Amino acid sequence: MSQRRADVRNIAIIAHVDHGKTTLVDALLKQSHVFRENETVGTLILDSNPLEREKGITIMAKNAAIEYAGVRINIIDTPGHADFGGEVERVLNMADGCLLLIDSVEGPMPQTKFVLRKALEIGLYPIVVVNKIDRPNARIDEVIHETSDLFLDLATKDHQLEFPTLYANARDGYAGLTPGITAGTMQPLLDAIIEHVPGPEADEDAPFRMLATTLMYDSYRGRIAVGRISDGVVRAGESVTRFNHEGQTSQHRVAQLFGFEGLGRVELQEARAGDIVALTGINDILIGETIASPIVTEPLPVITIEEPAMKMTFRVNDSPFAGREGQFVTSRQLRERLFREVETNVALRVEDGESADQFVVSGRGELHLAILVETMRREGYEFAVTRPEVIVHHGLHGREEPFERLYVEAPESATGFLIETLSGRKAQMVGMHSDHNGNVRLDFEVPTRGLIGFRDSFISGTGGEGIMNAEYLGYRPWAGEITRHRNGALVASETGTALSFSIANAQERGMLFISPGEDVYAGMVVGLHAKDTDLDVNVCRAKQLTNIRSSTSDIAVKLVPPSPPSLERSLSLIGNDEMVEVTPKSLRIRKTELNPTLRARETKRAKFAAAGATA
Repeated sequence: MSQRRADVRNIAIIAHVDHGKTTLVDALLKQSHVFRENETVGTLILDSNPLEREKGITIMAKNAAIEYAGVRINIIDTPGHADFGGEVERVLNMADGCLLLIDSVEGPMPQTKFVLRKALEIGLYPIVVVNKIDRPNARIDEVIHETSDLFLDLATKDHQLEFPTLYANARDGYAGLTPGITAGTMQPLLDAIIEHVPGPEADEDAPFRMLATTLMYDSYRGRIAVGRISDGVVRAGESVTRFNHEGQTSQHRVAQLFGFEGLGRVELQEARAGDIVALTGINDILIGETIASPIVTEPLPVITIEEPAMKMTFRVNDSPFAGREGQFVTSRQLRERLFREVETNVALRVEDGESADQFVVSGRGELHLAILVETMRREGYEFAVTRPEVIVHHGLHGREEPFERLYVEAPESATGFLIETLSGRKAQMVGMHSDHNGNVRLDFEVPTRGLIGFRDSFISGTGGEGIMNAEYLGYRPWAGEITRHRNGALVASETGTALSFSIANAQERGMLFISPGEDVYAGMVVGLHAKDTDLDVNVCRAKQLTNIRSSTSDIAVKLVPPSPPSLERSLSLIGNDEMVEVTPKSLRIRKTELNPTLRARETKRAKFAAAGATA
């Protein structure tokens, strides 16, 4: 007989990027006396990954737990960016309620809508928290109205429309039931969680079953499976059955059982239905597999994850500088690492490519794939990646591609630029609103292809004053060919060390990525040409020495500071005949074919083919 537990609450915290979700968790942890009085813990405590701290976003879902009024509150911190929606989808089934955090100025944003839809679809009980109420331009009443409209669109059950609303300043650590508060603690929020979020429904008399939702790794204990116990009781040392994705079973023993306390784990002898636990002893467990009592014959339903929408090819680095900086450079090492990533990154897909040294990796979006590339280079891997491209399906309407709803806020003076640029990318404007402060909000429905490389144009076209967000809409009929506008490349014609004299000559032809003293090789892209065509330049040529000297000619060389692109910009910048060479120390854009003669022949063949198709 299943019944609600009164001593446990499982709650997920969801929000758009930069609405203060991780800061709110900081305040809850600190005020729950998880840390010693003299312990220095800093801020963004759960964002322990260096990449998360650098980019200011949550990438991996994480667990923490606090005790309040005799109740254990298990907190599940989720990513706010739609590219990491796979992380959200796999952990929400551990929760019974959700805290929806909304900025008092920005209101509900596209990715708020994405994550909230997932939460409401599985029946979670929501609590709305309007954060940053101390901001001078806060528009709290409008934000609450927008949030109510959002719930009317997304709610799947009646109880989800009767959500409580609280007001908070997570940075200063207080929350309350009225928007006028200026001080206090997080106690009103904790009280609301206990009052409005039901305890987990648990049948302790049923046989033990648990779905592995998250994997952790310990060098001593091996792989650790994390999940919420659906039924029954489990004890350390017990025999269990593992159901893999193919439905096959294997027998194992629970070596150790852990619960969560604060940011850490505490060893348990027993746990029961409704608890979120971590257990060891099943070294090859995968996310989505069921761990159960030996008498269980049916596994739990598998977590359904939306399919990837974008792919890129990872390949072994074959440039002249291959192996200089990387620790892991072979196809075997690259393959092992990519397939190991699939075990924990459930929204990712990896397939063997056209040759033994190529692998096709599919993910949710550019950022999802870029984070994987950055993570691997920091681990010591060296490889090359191609330009991201969308995954095309063949459905009821023939050729179909992914679409997104793009929300743009920018100065009114940039309206013409945005409409013209996005129209060329097959976007359709579906909404336009002016805030009477000189800003305009534009809504577009655009193919995902049209957003690849758009960010650079957007930043320059809006003078850095625009904000853009996108929401995934799913697959729709193919929108037609999109003409990509990018200047040609400045390609190094010689291998050697770049010199000031030759860089000074080359910078007259366009914008350079390199500085004097950098090593370059033939076929490496060293900059962007001022024209649409590629141009070979020799940046290693030294000045010819003569007996004639001038007092100023040798010191008057003025070099424009280079602008080497970041990883994200490199991925959106490269053309179909280019790749990004990724090493632990360097990022280089290069031509796929390094030989200039073969490259020219291929370019000529492509022109003839295009002319024939037009004719």
